[in-house]
Amino acid sequence: MGLLSAVLVFAGLFALGAGVGAATGFDLGDLFRGPDKPPPREFPVLEPSRPKRLTIPAIKVAAPVLTVGLAEDGTVDVPPPTRLHEAGWFGDGPTPGQFGPALIVGHVDDNTGPAVFHRLKELRPGQRIEVLREDDETAIFQVNSVERFDKAKLPLQRVYGDYSRPSLRLVTCGGAWVGGDSGYADNVIVFAALIGTK
Repeated sequence: MGLLSAVLVFAGLFALGAGVGAATGFDLGDLFRGPDKPPPREFPVLEPSRPKRLTIPAIKVAAPVLTVGLAEDGTVDVPPPTRLHEAGWFGDGPTPGQFGPALIVGHVDDNTGPAVFHRLKELRPGQRIEVLREDDETAIFQVNSVERFDKAKLPLQRVYGDYSRPSLRLVTCGGAWVGGDSGYADNVIVFAALIGTK
């Protein structure tokens, strides 16, 4: 799917209908296709290994990570409503620490209260995010920015097409509740870069 098509269907990516998370996003298509051979860089690059735990000390997140894919309608899925306190790694993209933007999604809330990414918007540049992987390496990321975008005006290439280094995108809903198919009006996105491992 081309970038224009992705823009047209992206508007509902993390709509939380009736306060309960329901993915109505977009087909990532070409956006997660990085270079065949990454250019050499002076920062760590890890081999593929799926994430299993996400830790964000600044906002007290310590959550299991499950793998999500595409929903039946071709949109990005999210953890089911029964797993609101878990994050979901998009399994068709890079794993955390590989070249490219690893995508981890999570709910902000539901009609019973806060969910795993309720405080995501409080993160600030310089703060740390750690992702424990199946190979028992922990990828350490540093927050570059926390931004809010209207769901219909996301800079898709910047969010999902940046293969300049290993990076991480944390995504949830934000802004005003508008209901209907949109849920919240905006997406909150954390941009972070890999700075080390342990």
